Amino acid sequence: MITKADRLNIIEEYYFSTKLKEVNSLIKKGKPIINLGIGSPDLQPPQEALEALKASLTDQSANSYQSYNGLEDLRISISKFYNKHYDVDLDFTSEILPLMGSKEGIMHISLAFLNVGDSVLIPNPGYPTYAAATNLVQAKPIFYDLKSENNWLPNLKELEKINLKKVKLMWVNYPHMPTGANCDINFLEELISFAKKHQILLVNDNPYSFILNRKPISIFNVKGSKDYCLELNSLSKTFNMSGWRVGMVCGNKANITNILTVKSNMDSGMYYPIQKAAIAVLNSPNSWFDKMNDIYEERRVLVKKLADSLNCEYDNKSSGMFIWAKINNDTKSKEFTNELLDKYNIFIAPGDIFGSNGEGYVRFSLCATKELITKAIKRINE
Repeated sequence: MITKADRLNIIEEYYFSTKLKEVNSLIKKGKPIINLGIGSPDLQPPQEALEALKASLTDQSANSYQSYNGLEDLRISISKFYNKHYDVDLDFTSEILPLMGSKEGIMHISLAFLNVGDSVLIPNPGYPTYAAATNLVQAKPIFYDLKSENNWLPNLKELEKINLKKVKLMWVNYPHMPTGANCDINFLEELISFAKKHQILLVNDNPYSFILNRKPISIFNVKGSKDYCLELNSLSKTFNMSGWRVGMVCGNKANITNILTVKSNMDSGMYYPIQKAAIAVLNSPNSWFDKMNDIYEERRVLVKKLADSLNCEYDNKSSGMFIWAKINNDTKSKEFTNELLDKYNIFIAPGDIFGSNGEGYVRFSLCATKELITKAIKRINE
C-alpha cells in the first residue's frame, strides 16, 4: 500500500462526514430520524437566484473558464452589499475576492500566510476547520478559551500572558458558532488593538451575521482594521444557498493578492450562472432578512421548548441558526446525543466536537420545519 502523508495523522475526517453516514444508514433502515444536527438551511433561496441562474445558462460565456477573482459585477454587488448592510466601504477592484464557499477561504488563508512552525490562535469551542487547516499546513494551533462566564469572548489579558512571538494568525467568529454569542464594536476594537500590538493577522469568520441578528456588524466597522484584518462571509446561511458554494474574503489589496495567488492555483473560477445568481440575491430587499428572521424566531421558540424538555439550559440572547445548550447533569456530550439518537431518533450535535470547552453542551440546529421540531418535542414528552 502507498503510505499516506504524515499530515493526515494529525487530523481526522470531519465529524459530520462520518456521523451523517451513520444517520443516513439508520434512515435507510426505516428509522424516523429528525435531524437537528447540522446548519444546512432547509428553506429556499430567493426566487431571484433561481431566475438569474436559469436565465444565464445559455449566455455565451456560461460554460467557459471564469476569472479567478470573479465577475466584476459580482464584486461590485458584494461591495454595495457591505456598504448597505454593514456601512463598510470596500474597493471592488482590489479588496474583495469571491470564493467557492467561505470554507475554502480558511484553507486559502492558511496556505497564503502560514509557514511551517508558525502558530495560530484558535477558539475553543469553535469551528473545527480552523484547526484542521492549521494542521494541514504544519502550523501549530494554540487554542484560546471561550467560556460562558465571559460570554464566550476571549480573555485578552490571559492571552497576553502566553508567548505570542510565533503567532501569525488568529481566528474569531462572531456571531459565534456554536454558541451564538455576539460581540460589539468595542470588543472588536480591543481585538484589533491586540492584533496590531502583536503583529497578528486577525480573521473574522462572519457567515451568521444576519440570522436572528437585527444589527449585523463587520470587523471593518472599526477604523484602520483593514491593515490587520480579513473577513470571510458567505451566502450559504444568509440566502439559503449552502450547496451553491458562494462566499467571499475581504481585506486590503496586499492580503487579497496573496490569497488570490493561492486560489488561482486551486481552481478555475466559479461557475458563471452561480455568479449571476449571487449578484441577484445580494440585491435582495430588507424584507428578505425580516422574513427569514421571523421563520427562525418561530423555530427558536420551539427548539427552546425541546431543550427545556431535555432539562438543558441556554442563552436567550444568542444569534445564528443554533441553540447552544448546557446539559444539566454529568452526562458527557456524545453520550447524551447518542442516547437521544438511539432512544428518540433525534440527532443533535455534541458540544465536544467543537473543542474541550464544549464538553457538557449540545447544539440544536434551527434548520428544520416547525412540524418536525414539534414532533421531536412530542417524542421526548410522551
